[in-house]
This record gives sequence, structure tokens and C-alpha cells, in this order.
Amino acid sequence: MNALTSKLQALLGPRAGIIAALGAPIAVLLVLSMMVLPLPPFVLDLLFTFNIAMAVMVMMVAAHMVKPLDFAAFPTVLLLTTLMRLSLNVASTRVVLLQGHTGTGAAGKVIESFGHFLIGGNFAVGLIVFAILVVINFIVVTKGAERIAEVGARFTLDAMPGKQMAVDADLNAGLINEAEAKRRRAELGDEADFFGSMDGASKFVRGDAVAGMLILAINIVGGFIIGVAQHGLSAGQAADSYILLAVGDALVAQVPALLISVAAAMVVSRVGTDKDIGSQIGRQVFGSAKSIAITAAVIGALGLIPGMPHIVFLLIAGGLGYLAWWLRSKEQAAEAAKAVKPIMPPSEGAGEASWEDLVPVDTLGLEVGYRLITLVDKNREGDLLSRIKGVRRKFAQEVGFLPPPVHIRDNLELRPSQYRISLRGAVVGEAEAYPGMWLAINPGHATQKLIGTPTTDPAFGLPAVWIEERQKEMAQMSGFTVVDCSTVVATHLSHLMQVHAARLLGRVETQALVEHLTKQAPQLIEDVIPKMVSIATLQRVLQLLLEEGVHVRDMRSIVECLAENAATVTDPQELARRIRVHLAPAIVQQIYGSVKELDVIALEPELERLVTQALNSPHGAALDPGVADTLAKSAADTAQKQEDRGVPAALLVPDLIRAPMARLLKRAAPRLKVLGHSEIPETHTIRIGSIIGGAA
Repeated sequence: MNALTSKLQALLGPRAGIIAALGAPIAVLLVLSMMVLPLPPFVLDLLFTFNIAMAVMVMMVAAHMVKPLDFAAFPTVLLLTTLMRLSLNVASTRVVLLQGHTGTGAAGKVIESFGHFLIGGNFAVGLIVFAILVVINFIVVTKGAERIAEVGARFTLDAMPGKQMAVDADLNAGLINEAEAKRRRAELGDEADFFGSMDGASKFVRGDAVAGMLILAINIVGGFIIGVAQHGLSAGQAADSYILLAVGDALVAQVPALLISVAAAMVVSRVGTDKDIGSQIGRQVFGSAKSIAITAAVIGALGLIPGMPHIVFLLIAGGLGYLAWWLRSKEQAAEAAKAVKPIMPPSEGAGEASWEDLVPVDTLGLEVGYRLITLVDKNREGDLLSRIKGVRRKFAQEVGFLPPPVHIRDNLELRPSQYRISLRGAVVGEAEAYPGMWLAINPGHATQKLIGTPTTDPAFGLPAVWIEERQKEMAQMSGFTVVDCSTVVATHLSHLMQVHAARLLGRVETQALVEHLTKQAPQLIEDVIPKMVSIATLQRVLQLLLEEGVHVRDMRSIVECLAENAATVTDPQELARRIRVHLAPAIVQQIYGSVKELDVIALEPELERLVTQALNSPHGAALDPGVADTLAKSAADTAQKQEDRGVPAALLVPDLIRAPMARLLKRAAPRLKVLGHSEIPETHTIRIGSIIGGAA
């Protein structure tokens, strides 16, 4: 068929498009001409037969379509077929009223056959059959289809904004490209137009049914009067000729009208877009062996009741029973095929390793024991997944880049209440949490003794107790910070993400960060990255900042600083140092908040001189291990005292030794921040609150 169409298009060339464009207007003109031009009986037979064939064709297309837009022309087809039936009614009425006195064959063989064969030549039976068809078409099919079309149009229009937003969301997420998004938007618009047109087109079918009843009444009354008054026929002869012709004419029009109504109902009532209607019915109605078997049993039981037609009922029951047995056999064969895998002879290369055997290591993973599965099960009201989403969102807002997703899985090797957090395959934290219980954390000033399981807060190492819910209110009144199980896990994860932020920033995250910044400052990024600074260097600079707890939210300032210094400096550590000076106000605010007087820790002058000489020796940094150990312990103790006073722990040292001092003290005092003299903004003043190696 496609090949024939292609050949015709090749032969006709541009004329094919012209003919296709003029086809609909010409068809409308021909249909309307039938209302005013007299047609011979043979032409009427051809047109009535074509009308029936057209109705059957439309119904078949409606039955085999998969989605509504597969038959988008249906509202227009509905208008044309309705108009053609009414035109045929007018043409046949003219012939019946003019030639009806000559006999029942005056309007052609089709009308005569419907009058004699379908209703046996009895016009009373014909009237009753016509009335039943009208009731079926007008009240049952047309009324239901009209209501479905109305509701479908309303719901489709109401759902359009949500569907458009879904398309935009898929486009923004990168799941589809711009061309696919345009196609989907156009399809949504066409779908809304289709259902809106169907809402109006259903009125054609309703009007056609009403017109059929009126035309029948007019033909009966007019034909009876013409036969008796003009042609001198008796009342019985007029009834036999004119009324029989009118009823046959009405039935010839009503049968295709009913088919078109059924097609319209099938178009608007179908649900789903994966199978045609026949496949859906076959799979959903005749696809259940259990349902068919029960039906067979019920029909068979009815067939055994005395007085019932046993043969008919038992025959149907037997057929349904065989169908149920056949379906069940197919189901069992499919189950057996799934359960039993065929044993294949070993072939050359069987069992060889492949790249598919490699399982990628999760950047950030959370393994839970089986008792903690409820925390991630939404069906059991577990909210850990939403808490983790909040943790990632907060991390991105505070630190400055989107962390990788957290992959959660159960691990039966863990204790039932244990969880484990891993970073690039290495465990960075683990603890136990008890669903249904609450963790009461002592911030340092609570003295009340709580009944429960003593433990330590996994995130910050504070003393804590796992308590039951009935003690929650008392613990809060006693000064404890009380959190639920999901919050404990989420807080621990958040803390570890902050501590290991530098390791979370991989090449993929750096590239995504650059692409995000490109949308905000495209010219800046184009001038600097990767022309002046490569992605690898940028990643290393950002990691050096993150290792010391410096957030990278202000990426524009960081890139601007790189633009100023990258031409003369290539060392990532020196670039990071200059960026720290550039970001000094933000770094100080991150540590101290909005205060203008900074309470800092300082080194005793002699110790500072000794450390400076050792760390900046021309022969390389060489600090005595004993001095380094004593310095680290003193720094940790001083930082703890500073925090006990409610003051942030920050050590102020000369710029030359800031970086090596930060690396030296990181393990012993992880919460101690090390600042250089040049990192103190001019708008702030300093106050030495504690001294390492001397008295305050």
C-alpha cells in the first residue's frame, strides 16, 4: 500500500497535493448537491452502500487506534458522515414522495431490501425496530459518549498546565532535548484541541438521531397524504407503499448512524495508549483463567436447573471451561519456563569475566541493618529519604556545590540497629540507631539522670542516652536536646559531609559547578576557565579551601581572584592562599558571625619565632617531633577552653606559617581554625583571649 501510494505521488507530482487539498471541499459540495439535485434509484443504491461501508470503515479505524491523536480527523469525519446521511435522507425522501405510488422499488433496491428483508414487509414491525434503534443510539450510546467527551475535554484542559510543566521539568533535567520538548508541547496542544472538538462533534450525532426521527415522521405523513390525495390510493395501499419505503429509508440511515455513534463512543471512552481496544479487551476480559473458570461453573450450574435449556447452557459452560483450562496451561508453562533454566553445555569462553562484572563504587553510601530499613520505607512512614534530601540541599546552599547522591542499601552483615557511612568505598563513620526511640543529647549543662542506654552522639561526640518516647518531655525540660532516630542518622551524615567536603568535590562535581556558574557569568568563565586555569587546577584549589572549612559559595569572587593571579601564579596552594585573603571577610564571618571584635588565640612570641624558623628553614620544614606533639596538645586544650567560654576557636599566626600550622593542628584540633594576619579585614579588631605556650 505504501509502495502504491509512493508511485502515485511520483506520477502525479505536485498535482497529488492539490487533489488532496481540494478533496474535502469537493466532497462537501457533492454532499450538499444531493439535497437539491434529483438522483436516480441506482445512484441512491451506490450512495447508501457507500454510506454503510464508510460507517464500518470509521468504526474499524476507531477500534484499532492506540491513542486519540491517531484519529485526529475524527471530529471532521463525524461532521462529513452526518452531513452525507442527512443529504441521502433528503434525496431519498424526494424520490419516495414522487415515485412511491409505483411500488416499493421506487427508491432503489437498498431501501426495498431493508423494507422487505429486515422487517419482513411489515411496516409496524419496522417502526418498532426503528424506535428501538433510535433509543439505543440516542439515549444509550450518544448520551454516554456526549457526557464522556464533555468530561474528557474539561479534564484534558485542566491537566494541560501540569503536563506542560512536566515537559519543562524533563527538558531542564536533560532527559529530553529541545526538539522533543517542542514535539510533546505540540502533541499536548493537539490533544486538548481534539477533546474540545469531540465535545462539540458529539452534538452532530445527537442531532442526527433527532433528525432521523423527524424525517421518518415527515415521510410517513407526507407519503400517506400524497398517496391518498394525489394518486388515489387506498389507505392500505398508501401505507404498504409509502410507510414501508419511509421505514426502509430510515433504517438504511439509522444503521450507519449507529455504527458512527459507536465509533465516537469508542474514541472518547478508551483508556490507555499502549494497545488498541481489541487487544485491551482480549487481555483484560478474556485473559484471566480464574474468572473464566468461575463463569463456566456458574453457567453450568444454571444449565442443570430443571426447565432450563440444558444443551445451550452446558455447551457455553463447556466452551468457557476449555478456555479457562487452556489459559491456565499457558500460565503454568510460562511459570515453569521462568523457574527452570535450561542447562546449556559449556561453550568456549563461558564464564569469562567482562566489563559488566565491574560494579562502580558509590561516592557516598549509607548501609543500614535490617531494623533500620523502616527508616527508608515510605510505606512504614519512614522519613530518612526526605531528611537526606534536605541534608544535600542544605549542604549545597552552605558549602557551595551539589554533593553526589547518597546510595542507600541494606547490609545483613551489620548489627540489626547499626548503620555505616562510606565515602568512595571507605568507611568514614558508623554508629547504632534505634527506631522508635529518641536520643537525648547532653549539651554540657544537663544533670538529670535518664533511664536508657548510654551512648555518644555520633556526630559531635557529646554524651547522650537512648530513651523511650515517654521520657521525651522530661528530658527536654531537663536541658537535653532530644532528636528522633532519623534525625540522628541525617545529622551524622551531614556532619561527615561537611568534614569530608574536599573529597566529595570530584571532577564531575567541579565540571557541574563550572557549568552552573557559566549560566550566571558566561563571559567571566569563558575568559578564565579553561583558558587561564584548567579544570584540574580549579578542582585542586577548591579542595584546598574546603579542607580548611572554607565554603566556596562565592564562586564568582573565587574565579575573579584566579583571573587576577593565574597569569603569574600556577601553584594551587599559592592560588588558594591568595583566594583566602580575597575571601577574608566571608571567612571571618563564617567563623565569628557579625561581631567586629575577634577573640583569637595566639602563639607565645618565643614559640612563634621558633616555629617560624623551623617551618621556613632553607633546608626544608623541620620541626622537632616533641615540640610538634606538645604544640598540638596545647592547641587542642586551648581550643577546648575557648569553646567552653562560648567563643569560636581560631588561631592567629603570621602568613608564612599559616598553611603548615593548619596542616599540623588539623588532626589534634579539627575544629580549630587557623587564620593569617592578612586574613583579618580592616573593618575588624582583634583581642587575644588565649595564648599557646604562656598565660592569657
